Amino acid sequence: MKKLVSHRSVNTNRLCMKTTLALLGAGFITSAAASTLDVAIDSSPAGLDPHLITAFNSVIIVQDTIYEGLTRIEQDLSVAPGLASSWTVSDDGLTYTFTLNENVTFHDGSAFDATDVAASIDRVQNEATGSPLASRVSPITGVEVLDPQTLSVTLDAPFAAILSSLSGIAIVPSELAADYESLQQTPVGTGPFQFNEWQPNSHISLVKFANYRNSGEPALDEVRINFVPESATRQVGISSGEYDLLPGIDPATALQLQATPNVQVQQTRDMSYTLLGMNTTRAPLDNPAVRQAINSLLDRQEIIDGALFGSGVPAGPLSPALATWALDTREYACYERDVTKAVKQLEEAGIDTPVKLSILVLPRQDARDIAQVIQQQLSAGGIEVELLNKEIGEFVQDWKNSDFDMFVSANGGSPDPDEYFYRTFRSGGSTNVFKYSDTEIDQWLDEGRQLTDAADRKRVYDDVQKKLACEGPIAHLAYGNLSTAVHDSVSGFEILATGRLASLKNVSMTE
Repeated sequence: MKKLVSHRSVNTNRLCMKTTLALLGAGFITSAAASTLDVAIDSSPAGLDPHLITAFNSVIIVQDTIYEGLTRIEQDLSVAPGLASSWTVSDDGLTYTFTLNENVTFHDGSAFDATDVAASIDRVQNEATGSPLASRVSPITGVEVLDPQTLSVTLDAPFAAILSSLSGIAIVPSELAADYESLQQTPVGTGPFQFNEWQPNSHISLVKFANYRNSGEPALDEVRINFVPESATRQVGISSGEYDLLPGIDPATALQLQATPNVQVQQTRDMSYTLLGMNTTRAPLDNPAVRQAINSLLDRQEIIDGALFGSGVPAGPLSPALATWALDTREYACYERDVTKAVKQLEEAGIDTPVKLSILVLPRQDARDIAQVIQQQLSAGGIEVELLNKEIGEFVQDWKNSDFDMFVSANGGSPDPDEYFYRTFRSGGSTNVFKYSDTEIDQWLDEGRQLTDAADRKRVYDDVQKKLACEGPIAHLAYGNLSTAVHDSVSGFEILATGRLASLKNVSMTE
């Protein structure tokens, strides 16, 4: 049973102040239209609640801009203080005591304290929330508020990834923890930018949080995220200066913009990857031999060359950006395309061909292109695939409900293997939409998060990668280059392998 010691009377001014501040923010922009950064993305987010969102367009809008965690991830993927200024760890590794930064306020004007941290962790753990982040904090058995600036977090066993995991748990006001509808539409955090307005099919506006704790940050008065479905329109817009930043652009656009005057394309190895996900409750995908055969039918380099314009490397279960952890994909026998072998595997598994399956496709150009290549490759082994193209809201809902045979999408990576593996592949994991369950994998993942010696953890996660690569519920396809187009009028932007826009607080505009 989780223990939460978190008592504070409700600040009745908090809810009404949100509207007032939004209006003040809008008025501020009108009177001082000097420093607005125009960002263009392909579609409107599916929601803005930091504990519920899964789509990239939602994450890049709210994480590290509107919201912050106790810790944060640096550009080199190391962990640094966030809302917590420091912490200590008990000798047995089971209790972390966090000291919080002082004089931090939420965007609605109310004070931030340890009660909000406790409520946020409890909210993510609560089954009623249904948070995809729940596995990140599942080892936490108690959160005790010691005083307004101090709290202790108790674990059921040592948890090597705890500090990294907490970077992704946004802190929301305790009084709004049960208000799921409001936070999806009107986020309230402690970050450098506060929510201003959401114009459907047009844009979301974030404005400078004047009371942000770091002096001089942010430099911008407003960040306006424009929803621009057509890639060509976004490309023309940044060339002309209508848009200042295009995050996460596809390989074709990146290639074209590299030769465009007044535009710089920043790139880094992406921690996110493209994938073919498989629902292990739907025959014949419930058979590991069939999943191995599908892997043997895939030509990852052809996918990279044909759909990603050569920008990327074949993907194993961990990104090569995690140099300490990732194995070389040449170690995986199923990564060598072999149609004859795949057909034999299907025959030995008692599978009659043709097999008819469908692929749910993320509404993004690279995913559509990848799905078409996969469709052709699988047909060589007698697997006939129908491509299902839906808008982002439907895609996310079908994904959450495990309403698919297979899907092609992109998935975010994490600095520590546990953050990705446990939620994705552990039985009952918070993003295990594949309904995958394997006793050996469960044992390894439980062991890996409790070990504290790096070499011991490496040994465990090597075993995990080797097993998942060929018979897991995901055919990892490619780690591409994460690319962001930046207009020359923008100074101070730094691309992060996490894909987040944390560096916007350091951005300024020049003429």
